[in-house]
Amino acid sequence: MKKKPSILLADDNAAILDVVSRLLRNHQCNVVARINDGADVVRESLRLRPDIVVLDISMDALNGIDLARELSLCGSSSKVIFLSVHEDSDFVNAAMGAGGSAYVVKSRVATDLCSAVDAVLNDKRFLSPTMLYQAKRL
Repeated sequence: MKKKPSILLADDNAAILDVVSRLLRNHQCNVVARINDGADVVRESLRLRPDIVVLDISMDALNGIDLARELSLCGSSSKVIFLSVHEDSDFVNAAMGAGGSAYVVKSRVATDLCSAVDAVLNDKRFLSPTMLYQAKRL
């Protein structure tokens, strides 16, 4: 039996955490933590060592881009998938430049998140289709 990928979720919106958790569990993923405070993301990621960290770009205390950079500096091997309401190439380029493997627009989370998970687990990048033409070549 294939091992379920482990995923840490970080978003300051409880409703988004619920939706994303449900989607991932239905996709045969193991959600190892649900974090609503950016300050806990690095500590819990290093403790749990998930395959993937799903980060909201715009959390209150710390933004996801800074968190992704910090994860990388701390030696985390987790892949990072960004969730964002921002459909702007500057956000995509900053997120991917900070070590992101995927960028999923929240309005498309139901259709794109599982595809993003599959892509990053296969060492590929993923952008929500609405973002493909806006981002610089990555």
